[in-house]
Amino acid sequence: MNELQLKDFLQYRFLSAIEHSPNGQKGAFVVSNANEEENSYESRLYLYDGEIRPLTALGKESSFLWLDDNRLLFPAVRSAKEKKRAEKHEAFTSYHVLDLRGGEAQPAFTLPFGAHMIRRLDDTHFAVLGGMDANQPDYYRMSDEEREQVHKAYADEKDYEVFDEIPFWFNGRGVINKRRTALFMVTTDPWKVERITEPMTMVHSMLIYGDEVLFDSETFCAKPSLQGCCIRALNWRTGEMRDVMKHEKLSLSQMIEVDHEVWLLGTTGERHGMNENDWVYRLDVHNGALDVIRQEEYSLYGSVGSDCRLGGGRERMAKGEWLYAVTTREGNASLCRIDRNGGMEMVLTGDGSVDCFSVSEGSDQALVIGLFGMKLQELYACNLKTGTLTQLSHFNDEVLRDTYVAQPVPLSVESEGLTIGGWVLPPRDFDPQKTYPAVLDIHGGPKTVYGPVFYHEMQLWANMGYFVFYCNPKGGDGRDNAFMDIRGHYGETDYQNLMDFTDAVLRAYPQIDPKRVCETGGSYGGFMTNWIIGHTDRFCCAASQRSISNWLSFYGVSDIGFTFAEDQNAGNPFESPEKLWQHSPLKYAANAVTPTLFIHSDEDYRCPLAEGLQMYTALVDRGVPARLCVFHGENHELSRSGKPSHRVRRLKEITDWFERYAR
Repeated sequence: MNELQLKDFLQYRFLSAIEHSPNGQKGAFVVSNANEEENSYESRLYLYDGEIRPLTALGKESSFLWLDDNRLLFPAVRSAKEKKRAEKHEAFTSYHVLDLRGGEAQPAFTLPFGAHMIRRLDDTHFAVLGGMDANQPDYYRMSDEEREQVHKAYADEKDYEVFDEIPFWFNGRGVINKRRTALFMVTTDPWKVERITEPMTMVHSMLIYGDEVLFDSETFCAKPSLQGCCIRALNWRTGEMRDVMKHEKLSLSQMIEVDHEVWLLGTTGERHGMNENDWVYRLDVHNGALDVIRQEEYSLYGSVGSDCRLGGGRERMAKGEWLYAVTTREGNASLCRIDRNGGMEMVLTGDGSVDCFSVSEGSDQALVIGLFGMKLQELYACNLKTGTLTQLSHFNDEVLRDTYVAQPVPLSVESEGLTIGGWVLPPRDFDPQKTYPAVLDIHGGPKTVYGPVFYHEMQLWANMGYFVFYCNPKGGDGRDNAFMDIRGHYGETDYQNLMDFTDAVLRAYPQIDPKRVCETGGSYGGFMTNWIIGHTDRFCCAASQRSISNWLSFYGVSDIGFTFAEDQNAGNPFESPEKLWQHSPLKYAANAVTPTLFIHSDEDYRCPLAEGLQMYTALVDRGVPARLCVFHGENHELSRSGKPSHRVRRLKEITDWFERYAR
C-alpha cells in the first residue's frame, strides 16, 4: 500500500460546470489540473456523449455556453494579439465557437469589457453581465486611441489609490471602488454593444424570461444597502423597460424559471440574520406580487468542505414542473427537487457531495460531478427514480491506486443539549497496541460543514501516522436555521462542542496520546483556533489560518466587515464595542501558551492580514513560540485555489509545525 504524498494534489484532476446540450443527448464539462512547472492551472473542455473525450487542448478554456446541440461558445485568450492585450490589463473578452461535428475552434466575437455571464437570446442577440469602471462608463465604446489614454491615466495613478465608497476591495477581485457589474445587450449582426444600466448601478443577477431580461439591481453611491431587491424587466426585442418589483428586505440568491413561472430564492434575514437559509417564492411578473412556495429550513446549496475542487457549476436547475437543487444535510450535499406546491423530494442522498449537476428534459437521469466513496471528483450518471449513481469518468483512479485512503468513522457526542456529529480518520497501518499523535481540524464559515469526503490535507496527515478528527459544531450548515444561528455567541456553545467532541474521540481511541494532539482551522476555523489557544492549553500546538482575531478591526478592514461583524456579534463598534471585544480572541491572547503557527495571505480581504498579525504579535510579545508565514499575491482561497507552489508551501508549513511538536 503506497503512502499519499504532500504534493500528490498536483496530479489530481478537478471537474466542474457540467451542462447538457439543449436536446439532452450530450454533456459538456470542464477538467482542470495544476501545472507545477508554470505554477498555474490549466482547464479544458470535455464532452460526454456515451464516451468521454477532450474538446480543447490549450488549457485556457474554463467556461462555455451551448449555442445549439452541436456548437459551444467559450471565452479564452488564444492569439498572440490577445495575450498582449491581456498583459496590458486591457478589459475585453474574446469568444470562440467550437463545432462538435469537426474542425478547430473559430473566433466568434470580442466584447470590449470583461464579461461575467452571457446568455443567448437568439442567433445574433446576447444578454451579458460585464464589469465596468463607473469613472469610465463609456470605455466599451471608445476607440483604440481613447482607450490608450484611459490606460495612460491609470498608469499615471498607479502609485495612488482613492477610496470613496465601501466595500473598497473584495476578496479575489482586488480593489472594487466604483466598479460595477452592468447589463449589456450585444448584437453580432450587425455588430452593436449597448450598455443598458446606469454607470452607478450594480446588477446582481439576471434571468431570460420569454422576450424579457429580468435583472436585480441597485444604484448607490458610497455604500450599497446589501438588503432588499429591485427587479426590472427589459424587452430585448423592443427596448421597453419596466419595473417589476421592489422589496425593501428580501435579498435574492437567484431568479429561476420553473414551468413558465418565475421563482425567487431569497431571505429577509429577519429571523436568523444574514446567514438565514433561503425561502422559495413565486413572483407574478405582471404585478410584482410574491407568494411563498416553501419556507425552507435547510440550505439549498452545497457547503461540504474539501481542498480538492477547482471551479464551480450549477447547483439549482429547473426541469419540467420541478426545481432541482443541491441541499446540505448534516455532512453531505444531496440532491432534492421542489414542486410548485412547495413539496420536496430527496433525489440523491447518502455519503458524499453533489458539487454540480445537470438534468435533461424528459430524462430520468442527471449528470453529476461530485465527491463520493472517498474518491476524488468524477462524473456520474444519477438515476432520478432510484437515486443510484453510475461512475462515468475515471480521471483520478490512477493517482489513488494502491494508496492508503483513510475511511471516515462516524462519531457523535451530546454537547450543550445538542447531538454533534463528526468523523475520525484512522492512521495508516494502525496498530491498536501503539500510541499516535492526532489533529483536530475545524471548518470555516462558520456556515459550512465537514463530511465524509476526500480532503487532501487530512488524508496526508492520516498517511503520516496521525489520527485526524473533525466535526460540525453549532453555527455550521447542514441543519436548520436555529442550529446555524450563533449571532452574539461566537466562542460559546461552538467552542464547547469542539472540546466535548475532542474528549469523545480520546475516549473512543485510547491509542491517541492526549499530550500530542494538534489543532488547526481556517477562516472561522482560524477564529476558533485563536479562541482555543486563549481558553485551553490542551493542544500541543496549533496552526491558525486566514483567521479573525479582533472583531473591532475586522469591522473596518474586511470586505464584508461592516455588515458581517455587526450581524454575527449582535453589536457594533459604536454602541456596543465591548460586545465585539468580548468575542474577540485577541482579548484572551494573554492566556495563550500553545505554540502557534499563523498562515495568512497579504491579499486576503475577507480575513485581512492584520488579523493574523495582531494575534502573532501578542504571542511573541508574551514569550509564546509562534511563527507567521505570509503568502504574497494570495487571497482567502489560498488552500483551495492558490498557486500550486504556494499550496505546497502552506501545507508543508503546517505539517512541519505538527511534526515539530507532536513527534
